[in-house]
Amino acid sequence: MRVLLKLSGEALAGEKKFGFDADTCRTVGNEVKKLIDKGIEVGVVIGGGNFWRGRTGNEIRRSKADQIGMMATVMNCIYVSEIFETCGMETEVFTPFAVGAFTKLYSYDDATKALSDKKVVFFAGGTGHPYFSTDTGAALKAIETECDMMLLAKAIDGVYDSDPKTNPDAKKYDEISIQEVIDKKLGVIDLTASIMCMENKIPLKIFALQEENGIVNAVNDKFNGTTVTV
Repeated sequence: MRVLLKLSGEALAGEKKFGFDADTCRTVGNEVKKLIDKGIEVGVVIGGGNFWRGRTGNEIRRSKADQIGMMATVMNCIYVSEIFETCGMETEVFTPFAVGAFTKLYSYDDATKALSDKKVVFFAGGTGHPYFSTDTGAALKAIETECDMMLLAKAIDGVYDSDPKTNPDAKKYDEISIQEVIDKKLGVIDLTASIMCMENKIPLKIFALQEENGIVNAVNDKFNGTTVTV
């Protein structure tokens, strides 16, 4: 089995809401190690929200703001890959653009070989182009590397019919189809990523990063989040 794990940058920051929370990152690393030990191949995409949430105003162009966001994801992947190494795993960090000697330039052959060699492969830098989110980058890499599913570890514990932060009566779905997610505009992942997953039959498991053993449980269908079917 091969899975693509999408981690929320904001969730990795923990209660600090900015930067990294080392304990959270190490907990994630220990969970991923359990998957690797079971022979499951793992790719990772990390959002950049713990450093950059796009333009705070209209002071810079969208394309430049997105480039800053791409670099935030590179920082996240380099840091978390090092934490994973201390948890006993081998890692590789790939980017769609050159970042000196810090990362490897992405190629399908190199990335899939690393996955087959049981290395945790980090896909940093999004798609390498502005106007595409890390959700779309994650969907693209899940499809391209022929993953069986996407695991989305977020600051929220699943898919709701409305925002639970503002609506205390929001209903959580245990299971929902990707078509319903699109039709109801639930915003689980962005529209482009949703359509890509639907067309390429990539199911999603969405859960809270803080859930104990959430990553392992999601793979085993014993988690407390939401399954998005295709």
